[in-house]
Amino acid sequence: MRKLRNSELKRLSTEEFKAIKKLPIIVALDDVRSMHNVGSVFRTSDSFTVEKILLGGITPVPPMVEIEKTALGATSSVDWLYSEDLKSSLLNLKNEGYKVFAFEHSSESISVLNSNWNGEKVVLVFGNEVKGVSLDVLKICDEIIEIPQFGTKHSLNISVSVGIGLWEFVRKMI
Repeated sequence: MRKLRNSELKRLSTEEFKAIKKLPIIVALDDVRSMHNVGSVFRTSDSFTVEKILLGGITPVPPMVEIEKTALGATSSVDWLYSEDLKSSLLNLKNEGYKVFAFEHSSESISVLNSNWNGEKVVLVFGNEVKGVSLDVLKICDEIIEIPQFGTKHSLNISVSVGIGLWEFVRKMI
């Protein structure tokens, strides 16, 4: 066994990435504070070829040095847009045929392993590091999903949650 060199990874250029068909997944960030978390979400979204990222509310937007530190250039490859009013943007996406799923603990949440998603266009919403997804946004969601956790915290960093959430949705497609 040997580790692969970077030249063997078959990486796409930014132009090639922009041209390929993306998965019908939009990642939405609801008032995420940390620029490092935002950068990580860009990098993970690039990895899973998501359609775009929707940055809402107080979520910082590129270009910012702190975002780029973790995005490693993914702010150039992944399409994104900003919305001051995330709820309105999500309602517009629902009118375009997207299902909206939030990752949050609630009395109505179901395990990500039991999601009712069947491959349709979807927006995956992830919330603020302390407060989570806002109640206004949760009320318009088609499904509220949680990641099973067994320790004392029942809280994952948003960048970890996005990675797990995207993997579970992409895994159902491959």
